[in-house]
Amino acid sequence: MAEPFTFVAMAGIYIHIPFCKKACHYCNFHFSTTHHQMEQMLASIKKEAILQKNYLSETIETVYFGGGTPSLLSVSQLEKLMCVIKAEYKINPNAEITIETNPDDFEEDKLEAWKKIGINRLSIGIQSFVEADLLWMNRAHNALQADTCIRMAKAAGFDNITIDLIYGTPTLSDEAWKENVEKALSLEIDHISCYALTVEPKTGLAKMIQQNKLEDVDPDKQARHFSLLMGWLGDAGFDHYEISNFCKPGKKSKHNSNYWSGVDYLGLGPSAHSFNGKSRQWNIANNALYIKNLEEDQVPFELEELTDFQRINEYIMTSLRTMEGLSLELISNKWGEQKVVEILKIAQKPILQGFMLHQNQNLILTNEGKLMADGIASDLFFI
Repeated sequence: MAEPFTFVAMAGIYIHIPFCKKACHYCNFHFSTTHHQMEQMLASIKKEAILQKNYLSETIETVYFGGGTPSLLSVSQLEKLMCVIKAEYKINPNAEITIETNPDDFEEDKLEAWKKIGINRLSIGIQSFVEADLLWMNRAHNALQADTCIRMAKAAGFDNITIDLIYGTPTLSDEAWKENVEKALSLEIDHISCYALTVEPKTGLAKMIQQNKLEDVDPDKQARHFSLLMGWLGDAGFDHYEISNFCKPGKKSKHNSNYWSGVDYLGLGPSAHSFNGKSRQWNIANNALYIKNLEEDQVPFELEELTDFQRINEYIMTSLRTMEGLSLELISNKWGEQKVVEILKIAQKPILQGFMLHQNQNLILTNEGKLMADGIASDLFFI
């Protein structure tokens, strides 16, 4: 049974570390495999943290080191960065502090040092336990490291671990996908994030598919993998609490839940996004220009003031991705009862099709509806 949903106001900080060992074929995040600007970058992120300290007035409940590959940082670099965050912001002593890690970066000494710094949650980019899949994706780790790193983390005392898995790749059969999920369950992972492989423009994957060097993805296969996944993890006692995220009761990601709940957050580093309920801003996605601007005590970002239509549409999109669904009561309180009437009128079609449920003043997607979540949400948008 899903845990009762209780929401407590919180704020979060995301820190983007834009460096990786190698480029995964599918990745379109902002990163560089050249590390010569590492120290300048870290100095700039620290300065941005100081310059932006008034962006959030709430106590910080979550800190998330993402990227890129933040586990590339030395313990000393990470510790100094964390010290600045703690000095400039009011951090809850029980804050969830996450670092994204790659399996090939795991060392016993580093794990112990991360704990001492205050990191209490690991997000491990496993992607697959299948060797052929990892080679196809151009991952830096192998299948043995994918297994070993989880055992090392548990031995070091980390009990809040999430892993990423990717499904729908040409090299991943239904049987291998099942083995991937069963492997994660056998390792007693309590939180799993699963994503369909997408071919993003301007990535190495897109180019190689266009040149017929790699097989294109199969949407039907991806839908089948997702349906199988929902069944397997549901049977294993996991809550499907967001389209791409599954957890054992009590193991939700607090930081990512902030995003889906419309909570304020500050993003530090190149390409990082920030949100305060009224506006959204995003930093320049260029390492050299980001560093240059911060050396001149300027944060290089673009700002967008959100209209009422944008705010309600964002709520529709994000809330329908969650197990709690879209709250008609919240819509009424924030935007008026007429908006509820309009939403319910359009929602009748997916309800009759079996893609959506109307329960306790909430609209919730069924498993079949989750396969077309973006389309259903866009039909409800106000324009």
